[in-house]
Amino acid sequence: MDPSRISIRPFKLSDIDDYMVWASDEKMIKYSKMKAPSSQEDALRYLKEVVIPHPWCRSICLDDRSIGLIIMYPGSNEFICQGEVGYTLASEHWGQGIATLALKMALSSVFVAFPHMERLQALCNSDNIASQRVLQKAGFTKEGILRKYIVIQGKTMDSPVYSFLSTDSIPSSV
Repeated sequence: MDPSRISIRPFKLSDIDDYMVWASDEKMIKYSKMKAPSSQEDALRYLKEVVIPHPWCRSICLDDRSIGLIIMYPGSNEFICQGEVGYTLASEHWGQGIATLALKMALSSVFVAFPHMERLQALCNSDNIASQRVLQKAGFTKEGILRKYIVIQGKTMDSPVYSFLSTDSIPSSV
């Protein structure tokens, strides 16, 4: 995969058709907290009311077509020094280094956008080995496992915890 074809950018309403494709991807949903949109109208409402106004939600794009998302939830109050990142990618694009590259792109800008943030953490489904590899290749450090921490698609799962600090270096290779 030519890295110049990959970008992250804010969502646009014109992403709706691409969003409908990957947000309804059953393989992707298996590992996600997301639910497939029930209709294009619901998806459009979600983009308008949740995704676009979010302080840091980006579309992962291949040739400027949306194929996934990466989102950062900034902390507040006593947790202002931290944030949490999540990402999802259409299954047809798995295994090509796209998620790793998108995460590295996010790391290069998120600490600038939120200068008070010192720590970015990520949680994932313990069965999602590929997502754990994405985090490792992007320079995240595994800190432990939260047992019976999250319900994904009706199943209570353990969740590995990874972190990346503002002082950490982003690896140069995918």
